[in-house]
Amino acid sequence: MDEDSSDTALVLALENRGIDVITTLSVNRLSFPDEEQLIWARSQDRVLYTSNIRDFYSLHTAFLTQEQPHSGMILVQQQHYSIGELMRGILRLFAAKSAEEMENQVEFLSSWIEV
Repeated sequence: MDEDSSDTALVLALENRGIDVITTLSVNRLSFPDEEQLIWARSQDRVLYTSNIRDFYSLHTAFLTQEQPHSGMILVQQQHYSIGELMRGILRLFAAKSAEEMENQVEFLSSWIEV
C-alpha cells in the first residue's frame, strides 16, 4: 500500500485474513517518487495498491509504452468505500487472479466490490 492509501484498519483486516501486506511506512519508503515505488514493488514481487489513480494510471501507460514491466496495480477511489467493502473487494480479486495474472495489469477495485 502506498502512502496515499495506507489505512491501519484495512491493513489489519487483510493481515487477519492471511494477506501479506506492507505499507510504505513499514518499509521506510515514505516520500519516494511514484515511479520509484512502482519499480521497488516490482523488485519485491508486490502488487501496488493506491488511491492515487491519475498518477499511477499514467505510470502504467508510460511503463507499457517503454516496455518496462511492473507487478500490477490495484487502484481505488479514496474514501469511497468502507473498510469492509475494500477488504472484500481485495479478497475477491486475490481469489480470482494470481500474481502472474496481475503482472503489467491495472485493476480498479470498484470492479470487485459488491455494494
